[in-house]
Amino acid sequence: MTAWLHVQVEAGVERVPCGTVVTLGRDRNNTIVFSEPEISRNHAMVRRLGAADYYFIDSGSSNGSWVNGRRITLPTLLHDGDIISIGRAEITFEHPAQSAAFTDSLSLQATVVMPRALVREITLLVADMRGFTALSERLTIQQLTRVMNRWFDDVSEIIACHAGIVDKFIGDCVFARWDGGDSPHEVRAALRAACRIGAATAALNDAFPEIPVPLRIGVGIHTGIAALGVGHENTALGDSVNTAFRLEAASKALETDIVLSESAYVHLPEECRRETLQELHLKGKTNPVHVVALDFAHATALLAVLPD
Repeated sequence: MTAWLHVQVEAGVERVPCGTVVTLGRDRNNTIVFSEPEISRNHAMVRRLGAADYYFIDSGSSNGSWVNGRRITLPTLLHDGDIISIGRAEITFEHPAQSAAFTDSLSLQATVVMPRALVREITLLVADMRGFTALSERLTIQQLTRVMNRWFDDVSEIIACHAGIVDKFIGDCVFARWDGGDSPHEVRAALRAACRIGAATAALNDAFPEIPVPLRIGVGIHTGIAALGVGHENTALGDSVNTAFRLEAASKALETDIVLSESAYVHLPEECRRETLQELHLKGKTNPVHVVALDFAHATALLAVLPD
């Protein structure tokens, strides 16, 4: 069932249906256009994942965005009746299918969600698109939305094909996980997914000639302990998540495509990692960590001789 955004306008309330992406901001190419100076040109978006999950994503706005009075920095799963605030505008999210299945009682939702939290070893992948800020400045919001819709869809399909779970999209970044309990298999699956996401990202340049520069990604892969099913978004939480994001950031500094932590690369044959082993200082870590840095060509050749 379709979700809706109720937007207060001068004539009353406008009811806007939620498609795959609804963009909000001052730029006239947005789905919902505001005139308030407190709202950025491309302020935020509502993004549908799967059949019926809608996430509110702040697009790096100057003055921030709020859901139910709480400022958000990560993609936030919306629930029927949630109030989105940007600038002085208030927008109500309506999702009738949710209201039929869930109560508005936060205490009951907490009772349902929190006991499902598990602490276990998982494999995490973080992939971030390089040069996204420059890209967003040189494309119209409509062009950018088409490009990112294609990328979101391709990445979601690739992660699912390799038995992973998209935990969330954060702007131009995907955070995915494998939590089936078979770390050796899951590290290989994450590495295969990384290579395919890299190829799918590069293919965007052929699919969209208006893209001004070649697109590429950086990837971090880490295996570690995390809590699963945390909060109302059922996300993963813990130091392992932070490490995966740090590894992705390190891929740019190391000028490579993929960086794997020791707890991940230990599941690969030793001869495949010996020449690319490095010591790295990660922000927030007291001691240096050992990592393996791979480009996509090297990783693809490595995977060709490994079992699935």
